[in-house]
Amino acid sequence: MITSTRKLVLRANAVYLGIASIGAFLLLDLRGILFGAGPAGQILALAPHAGIGFVEAHGLAFILAVLLWHAQPVRYAHATAAAVMGLLGVSNLVFWQLFSATGMTVAGVILTTLHLAFAAAQLLAASGPRARAAIEGS
Repeated sequence: MITSTRKLVLRANAVYLGIASIGAFLLLDLRGILFGAGPAGQILALAPHAGIGFVEAHGLAFILAVLLWHAQPVRYAHATAAAVMGLLGVSNLVFWQLFSATGMTVAGVILTTLHLAFAAAQLLAASGPRARAAIEGS
């Protein structure tokens, strides 16, 4: 895979992860924690302290999106991105009951599929010949 394609994989992954994390934070976390509304509201009403896990997960996903956007297309960046997306996808599968309980099964299928597809794309990008790190500023 050529360097420009590797960079595109990192950037596309960053955009997806950034949009998903901001959307989840605003539409699920804040609505559920502050107002007991939205899909997560019913879960958080029963266990309000669980909100910390929601906020941390989506906040860290956003931070990782920023890092992926700025990452150089080198093997360790792709391996890190693959690990992140694999963790998120597998976590969704392990805790699938949350999607069912909140009526978000369709969203769960879409998000989990994209997490795992990006994990595969990142592994593919990491498996090719090592790309040289771009010199900053050039």
